[in-house]
Amino acid sequence: MYKIGSKKVINGWAFYDWANSVYSLVISTAVFPLYYSAITEGKSVKFLGMEWEHPETLYNYALSFSFLVVAFISPILSGIADYTGSKKKFMQFFCWMGSLSVMSLYFFEGIDTVWIGITFTILASIGFWASLVFYNAYLPEVALPEQQDRASAKGFIYGYIGSVILLVINLVLIQMPDVFGITSGMASRISFVMVGLWWLGFAQITFKRLPGNIYNKQPENDYIWKGYRELQLVLKEVRNYPTLMRFLISFFLLSVGVQTIILMAAIFGSSELGLPAMNLIITILLVQIVAIIGAAIFSRVSEKYGNITALKITLGIWTLVCFCAFLLDKSQENVGVYFYGLGGLLGLVQGAIQSLTRSTYSKLLPETQDHATYFSFYDVTEKIAIVLGTFVYGLLYAITNSMQWSVLCLAIFFLVSFVILSTLKKTKYVQ
Repeated sequence: MYKIGSKKVINGWAFYDWANSVYSLVISTAVFPLYYSAITEGKSVKFLGMEWEHPETLYNYALSFSFLVVAFISPILSGIADYTGSKKKFMQFFCWMGSLSVMSLYFFEGIDTVWIGITFTILASIGFWASLVFYNAYLPEVALPEQQDRASAKGFIYGYIGSVILLVINLVLIQMPDVFGITSGMASRISFVMVGLWWLGFAQITFKRLPGNIYNKQPENDYIWKGYRELQLVLKEVRNYPTLMRFLISFFLLSVGVQTIILMAAIFGSSELGLPAMNLIITILLVQIVAIIGAAIFSRVSEKYGNITALKITLGIWTLVCFCAFLLDKSQENVGVYFYGLGGLLGLVQGAIQSLTRSTYSKLLPETQDHATYFSFYDVTEKIAIVLGTFVYGLLYAITNSMQWSVLCLAIFFLVSFVILSTLKKTKYVQ
């Protein structure tokens, strides 16, 4: 029997982070980007009838395109999901789409099959981010307002633990392929299949425990157009809640910095600081492990001092990370040690800021049954921020030929977000 605030339901909801976070770590951050670079290094590739002299640019464009697709479709799908009471079905569809696409990366085995790598990179990214729209929208339906900080943090903690476990398994496979009688390239391709199976398999626990149509909505035949109208109504409602609107603006600005740094950290360490791949993977692992602790610490800080104060502390640390990264140079002695230190500091606030923004937004929502539609605004805000962040980052790199100025620019977004967050009025659940 479904009951909001039930420990079993909350744990089942949070377990989806355990299932899907292996995608963001292994595919988005660690193994696949390095595999793609190794396959395409020093070569031009063909895709959609065009010759790409810089394959990294094609990869970045593919990711940006996937974010734009999600930003476009999620409000429409969320409106339909709310009107028809089908959040769970949409979440399941995109989970299957993402996990099967990740497994299909196995067939990307050389320069002639780059089109497979790019195509399924796009589809996997869409599946991952679109499923999160509906996953996040469940938070106010599984946890009471006073439970949401801890529930949100629990999800990220599960995600970090699960993704670290699988990444370590993958690294053993990749670093010692001879033991298993395979090549290093084959080991990477097998890791893609393992990610897809992990994601799809563990997600079934979540789907078993999450409620379906809890409001017993019965859609009419024209539910697609009703979904559009639902979206228009929520658009108008958001404007009537200035605190919610300001928070979304602040969230947009901090997301420009947070998501860009997460996506570009490995490239910064490799290209700008000249660090070897294994050092970067160790740093990524360090970030994930520290993030487990950080998410737990800041959920307690938010309970004691309030969400706004906790978020402002994390923004201060993110700004400090940007300034410190700007001062790094490959000619410095022990630059790798400094990079590890920044990774640890980053990990302390990475999970914390993502967890707190999700729970804070959930608490600021008005009394509504349209949670998926409201969370689509949250998701679209983040995706557009990623597109803007990566564009600004790349543009400044092209102008200055240095990623250090790109990182310094991100500090401005954090500072402005801090200022806007300071203007938020306190509510019953957000202090």
